[in-house]
Amino acid sequence: MKRTSRRTAAIAVPALLGSTLLAACGSDTDGEDRNAAENHTVTLVTHNSFEASEEVLAAFTEQTGYEVRVLRADDGGVMVNQAVLSAGNPQGDVLFGVDNTLLTRALEADVFAPHRAEGLDAVPEEFQLDAGEWRVTPVDHGDICVNYDRAWFAEADIEPPQDLADLADPAYRDLLVVQNAASSTPGLGFLLGTVAEFGEDGWQDYWQQLSDNGVRVVDGWEQAYYEDFSGSSGEGDRPLVVSYATSPPAEVLYGPDPEAAEAPTGVSTGTCFRQIEFAGLLDGAENPEGGAALLDFMLSLEFQQDVPLQMFVHPVREDAELPELFTRHGVTVEEPLTLDADAVTEHRSDWVDEWTNLVVR
Repeated sequence: MKRTSRRTAAIAVPALLGSTLLAACGSDTDGEDRNAAENHTVTLVTHNSFEASEEVLAAFTEQTGYEVRVLRADDGGVMVNQAVLSAGNPQGDVLFGVDNTLLTRALEADVFAPHRAEGLDAVPEEFQLDAGEWRVTPVDHGDICVNYDRAWFAEADIEPPQDLADLADPAYRDLLVVQNAASSTPGLGFLLGTVAEFGEDGWQDYWQQLSDNGVRVVDGWEQAYYEDFSGSSGEGDRPLVVSYATSPPAEVLYGPDPEAAEAPTGVSTGTCFRQIEFAGLLDGAENPEGGAALLDFMLSLEFQQDVPLQMFVHPVREDAELPELFTRHGVTVEEPLTLDADAVTEHRSDWVDEWTNLVVR
């Protein structure tokens, strides 16, 4: 999962394009057969945590005649950077996974062509950040939060942190791993959460405290969660990680006991920043009709109700039903940290540069 504990790295589809930025998933044919296949293919550019069940993708093909080909980037930040660089000459037809932390960057670069997707009437206005222009379609939402390893804290006889301020306490020295805000959407979301909490003039001092307290910075979510965090694979040495409020259900579903009464990981609910993910028709797409059909389908109940246990985030449709495991082990964040979109647009680059100079260099 990505933006959660979505799915394990072992489940991720391997790259078929060698060392290129995006990895293609699916089979290719040659010559005329390949050209014919591409006429009936919709290419989805996304991050490495995108998942949809085979049954749901097969239903899309049955309903529309188009098959979905997936191109994956390692992380949402990398994906958006590549989309901006290739604006007007995209690598696919639809991009999924641009979130509210990077949305304005993609919109200002004219990455998307307008399309008002069917199903938007069932989506609350709070998620429709481009209403009226319809360059992007909201698909899911979640909360970027610090997760903790329950067993580690129980054995150490230490209470897990409850909020951002706790993380700077010496009791949590050398325990936290975060993602790079310059390359990772969870990392950027966590940085923006600290700006929302401590203000535009106070977050720098907070990050200096985290740096002094031994915070570890890695490139992306998968490295942080599966390699450094002790609560997932069990091989890491850090019991605190930036992930999602809905990561615990994934740990249960893919863990040794799917009927466990409690997830092995918990959520520090006072650390959470609200994230909304969007999809959009790429300007210059070779198959805009197929791309529009895919956007419509991503707001169908069939796709929306597939989202929770595939990507471990919440669907945006109000009438989508959530699975019991998802609600039992997930955490509802009543008051997540948020930032005004205009402030993010104006200051994001400067904040990331300041953060990089302060924490990474």
